[in-house]
Amino acid sequence: MAEGRGPSRRALLGGAGVVVGAAALAGGGFAAGRATASPVQLRQYDFHGEHQSGIVTPAQDRMHFAAFDVTTGSRDELIALLRSWTQGAAVLMTGTELGDGAAGGSPLAPPDDTGDATGLPASGLTITFGFGPSLFSKDGEDRFGIADRQPSQLADLPHFAGDTLEDRLTGGDLCIQACADDPQVAMHAIRNLSRLAFGVASVRWAQLGFGRTSSTTRDQTTPRNLMGFKDGTRNLRAEDTDNVARWLWADAADGQEWMAGGTYLVARKLRILAEVWDRASLSEQEATVGRAKGSGAPLSGGNEFTDPDYGRPGADGTPLIPTDSHIALAHPEANGGAMMLRRGYNYTDGADDLGRLDAGLFFLAYVRDPETQYIPMQNAISSKDAMTVEYVRAVGSAMFAVPPGIAAGATLGGDDGAYVGQGLFG
Repeated sequence: MAEGRGPSRRALLGGAGVVVGAAALAGGGFAAGRATASPVQLRQYDFHGEHQSGIVTPAQDRMHFAAFDVTTGSRDELIALLRSWTQGAAVLMTGTELGDGAAGGSPLAPPDDTGDATGLPASGLTITFGFGPSLFSKDGEDRFGIADRQPSQLADLPHFAGDTLEDRLTGGDLCIQACADDPQVAMHAIRNLSRLAFGVASVRWAQLGFGRTSSTTRDQTTPRNLMGFKDGTRNLRAEDTDNVARWLWADAADGQEWMAGGTYLVARKLRILAEVWDRASLSEQEATVGRAKGSGAPLSGGNEFTDPDYGRPGADGTPLIPTDSHIALAHPEANGGAMMLRRGYNYTDGADDLGRLDAGLFFLAYVRDPETQYIPMQNAISSKDAMTVEYVRAVGSAMFAVPPGIAAGATLGGDDGAYVGQGLFG
């Protein structure tokens, strides 16, 4: 899984400002059955910023993620879609309906908005876009005249030991990550952006997530995953500005100028073998993770945030933190100091055809260079980590380049407005 405070200041959010109060209610009042809204639900983030929102933004409680296949062969239609998505995302993040709304247009035409979030506040919605390797070239074909602009960092992830990947849960030309503190708001965003893609792109796979499994700011407490352990204790945080600059944001010197200020997203769907895990003893569970289940402290002692002492022996002379434990292999110290910003969520898809719980972690990690920050760690835990080997199976996998944000004040939409990924097509 992974080694993890309210809205941070604008500078820490990469330009994704937060608006709270009367302005956050611009989208209307409250839906039936939701007579009041919490301060968290009233949060509203600005679509504009040096970086896209939904990365170092304080992780919300809910997520809807979708990967798309581009079905057109037209470069112009692809660009038109990105323009439409950009303008639509900016509107949705204010808590406002698209176009004439769900009931304001012609009675003889489909409504501009599906209406399932009518009356709900913005709920801290963020929308993040990414481009998969297959958007640049597929089966040797330069699909949209951009193959020579594919970053070297963007490539399909290798098949790791123990992977049981399903084709229907892998890959994608484009992706959208919608995060919010209301699941209906996140779903509404993906649903309406998918409608805008009709005839140009279609959903390849999608995932709903609940209960963040990491903290992206220091104001947030460390959450627990479905294994019952605190998750993301050592996550990269927005306030760690030096490390954020080093490990998260791409630079023009990395190879592709259009990606400067962007980052790379690793998405992995990890199913927990819940029935097996739930029958393991507490001591076995703690040895597998390398931390105390209650406090989250490393087994070498201290509290949750104490640095693990991997050489400290127990009464029998063996290390208190087993060498095949998750933290021993996934901790930055075990990976040359390389860090990543994890932003994953718990998920459940009900039960499988044998009646077993189908649930786990939808792992999302943002990195500057997957080849050095993610792949070596994953190779290690896939083959040696007791938790990954015994209790977790990867069933989905994808990689995306996440372009930079759009400067404050830039006009969106239309034939001349700015749009996400514009530098790629310029």
